[in-house]
Amino acid sequence: MSNKKSFLPKPLYWLFALAIFIGAFAVRMIDIDDLPLDFHPTRQLFSALKARGMYYESVAPNIPEWQREMAVQQWKTQPTLEPEFIESLSLIAYTTKGDADLALPRQITAGFWVVSGIFLFLAARRLVSPYGALLTASFYLYLPYSVYASRSIQPDPLMVAFIAAFIWALAGWSDERKWRWAILAGLFGGLAILIKVVAIFFIAGAALVAVLQKFSLKKAFNNAQIWGIATLALLPTLAYYINGMALGGSASGGSAGRFFPELLISPSFYLRWGLNLDEVIGYLAIALSLLGLLLFPKKKNGILIGLWGGYILYGLIFNYHFSTHDYYQMPFLPVVALSLAPLGEMLSETLRSRSKGMLPRLIFISAWTLGLLGAAWTIRTELRAVDYRPLAESYREAGDILRDQGKTVALSEDYGYRLNYWGWLNVTSWPSAGDLWYQEKRGNPQNFVQTFNKHAKDRSFFLVTNFEEWEAQEELRNYLNRNYPLYAEGEAYLVFDLR
Repeated sequence: MSNKKSFLPKPLYWLFALAIFIGAFAVRMIDIDDLPLDFHPTRQLFSALKARGMYYESVAPNIPEWQREMAVQQWKTQPTLEPEFIESLSLIAYTTKGDADLALPRQITAGFWVVSGIFLFLAARRLVSPYGALLTASFYLYLPYSVYASRSIQPDPLMVAFIAAFIWALAGWSDERKWRWAILAGLFGGLAILIKVVAIFFIAGAALVAVLQKFSLKKAFNNAQIWGIATLALLPTLAYYINGMALGGSASGGSAGRFFPELLISPSFYLRWGLNLDEVIGYLAIALSLLGLLLFPKKKNGILIGLWGGYILYGLIFNYHFSTHDYYQMPFLPVVALSLAPLGEMLSETLRSRSKGMLPRLIFISAWTLGLLGAAWTIRTELRAVDYRPLAESYREAGDILRDQGKTVALSEDYGYRLNYWGWLNVTSWPSAGDLWYQEKRGNPQNFVQTFNKHAKDRSFFLVTNFEEWEAQEELRNYLNRNYPLYAEGEAYLVFDLR
């Protein structure tokens, strides 16, 4: 950290930093009570169904028995991909409020993200400078994708939050080599990996390079604090998955079908990787972060180099989902933000050497604030662009028509989760065009008639709510129109009678 005189008076610096964090939480609360369909709704509703089932099973008062039974059944039929942290936190919030309000878990994840911004800010102060920390926090908290992702009901925001906390603790340990930092680094790293095991790429990468930057292999092997960090980081996850296997494999980890060796030599894989990075972060920010990596203080760049290395390895191993699911880029956000810190320091050094008096400082604060307000306005516009609330009524209407009439197969968004949640309707999900392509890629091409007979067997109705897929799947559309009568039609659904 620079010991030179601060460009801003300390009270003004800390007041500005506080305003950044307060504003970051405020912008995340915009339209927070809308349906969680603005960001990867499949993954959000997966956790929402679990959380509602947990609440309805043990707490929820005055619930019709059929709804209680269905909610619990919908929860328990979902696979266990990782520990149910966000679902458990949601249960606590639902119990406190007395209602399964989907805004609550979104507020929880947003809060975790903003707090993680504080950890990342402190890490950047230690590793680079106070003004590098301002740029790191501003980018991390006001990047539009960061706002959308941080409000999502899924474990990823919690994982990213603990990765950021781990970076802070590891930076402290790397400087001071004290047990308190080692314990904090191990605990935060262990929580990140336990929440979602892919965090191990970032935790192990940062720790390994940081250690080797300070120690020889022999000294590292004999250092009790390093063993303490490793033990605390790995033991919770090992215990969880060993316990899951002992109980009959309840903890799956969800890693099957995510690695395709042929993608490693496919130019299209790297093109999609780049396109995802552009969508999430932007090419300009990526280019600046690479420049920041080169400018990072050499004695302290081990953590950052390890984070970049872990990210690349993570992308190569989880290559299918990495190139098709943009939220797999989420743990890279703190890495890019931290990489930008040297540029913030360069800016402050230039201004300090060239600018005298209070006016340049006011211009600096005003310009920075204007940039953050512009980002916040863009975010507000995007969040208010679509009102998803009316969709809930359409799903309820379809559910009321079909719930007691027989079994249903559905071409619906998010594998039928919307119908499960708002329509109280359990359905067999008809595969999307992307799912059919995925099966073909795995060597299991699908014949249409066989697929239809498999999904429609013993089903009374075919429900359509996803009209984008309805238009894309011409063979299905023609087959239903030719062979089955229309049973019901609403503003956002079609029902074909298969009986």
